[in-house]
This record gives sequence, C-alpha cells and structure tokens, in this order.
Amino acid sequence: MTSSTSSSDSTPVVVIYSGGMDSYTVLHRAIREGYDVHALSFHYGQRHARELDVASSVCADLGLSHRVVDIRAIHELIGNSALTDSGRAMPKADYAEDNLADTVVPNRNMILLSLAIGYAVNIKAPICFYGAHGGDHVLYPDCRPAFVDRMNDVSAIANFEAVSIEAPYLHSDKAQILADGIEMGLDYADTWTCYLGQEVACGECGSCRERLNAFAELGMTDPIPYASR
Repeated sequence: MTSSTSSSDSTPVVVIYSGGMDSYTVLHRAIREGYDVHALSFHYGQRHARELDVASSVCADLGLSHRVVDIRAIHELIGNSALTDSGRAMPKADYAEDNLADTVVPNRNMILLSLAIGYAVNIKAPICFYGAHGGDHVLYPDCRPAFVDRMNDVSAIANFEAVSIEAPYLHSDKAQILADGIEMGLDYADTWTCYLGQEVACGECGSCRERLNAFAELGMTDPIPYASR
C-alpha cells in the first residue's frame, strides 16, 4: 500500500517503529519520501524489549522526533504469548500457523494502531505507517490486508480528522523488504529482530530464521551476531 498524500510540503506522519527490520525500512522510506517523521515505539512487556534501545539509538542519530510509550500496564490483559511471558518456551521453527501460534500477542496491532492514530490526530498527521508485510500473513491476522482495510475504514470515521493507515510492504516478503532497504543504503546492523532479548540473536526463533533466510536469498551475510546461524 502506498501513500496517496503528497510529501512535498513535509507532511507530518507517524511511523510505528519497533526497532526491527521491517519498521526500520518503513521509517527510512518515509524519510526518503520527504515526510516529517514522528517515530512511535511501544513497550508492551515484550521479552525482546532490547529492540526499543535500538530504535531510540537510530532516531537519536537521525535527529528524529521519537516517543517510547510504556503500556506495560496492559500486560495482564494480553500476556498470553511466548513474546510476553518469559516462563514459556520460545518456538524454534520457521513461520507456520501450526507451530508459531504461541507468538501471537492478542490484538496487538489494533491496540498499537489505535494509540498511533490518536497521536497522529494530535499532531495533525494524516498518515500512520506500520511495517506489516506479506510474510506475516500466514500467522498474524493483524498483519493481513483485510485487517489493514478494516482499520482504515474505522480510522476514517473515528475522529474529525481522517488518518490513513499505510503499510508499504503489505504484499512484500522479507527478502523484498531487505532488497529495498539495501537499495536505500541502509545498515541492518542497526536493527533487532530476535524474539529473545539476549546479548546476541538466538538464530533459532521464527523471527531470526526469517531474517537469516532473507539475507541468504539475496546472497548476503546478516551483519548482526548470532548464537547459532
């Protein structure tokens, strides 16, 4: 999905920025398109909160407006996931509905988008970007085209000012996102993807495996360190 709003006048936009590969690429794409980018990150109790430190570092280096919002108070409502419960084993497999359903955080993107839309209205930003992509469709309902379409319908009527939800890589896989970022000259050492917040990426969780596969597909070596490749 591409933006329909001209960025020639430095239109303000909100970018939901986790610190991972996908949102990192979306962030830079919005910058390249000339938008006045306001990055927004959330601490919702994710085990891989290290991604937030990466996001903050990148935004500081770029001189971007960046807010990290602590919503850990809702953890008891949405904590039934291996991504938020450190007492549960993290699945170690490629993305598939039958083996990684435990990594679904209930209603996560609806919650984050609702907050991001409110922020967009507050700063008079007509667009909110997020990094849903085609590789997530098999597992995560809140990354599928139908979800984005319905959220756009609601976002158009929820406030006096309509906000468009844009997912530029909604129909792209991880390798295509990476290829776009490499074309932009991005350094993916400035990202964190692993679902575990350890010193180095595990290389075994679904997120690490998908990332490593994307680099391999392009004949490249991932610049971040791994415990196991």
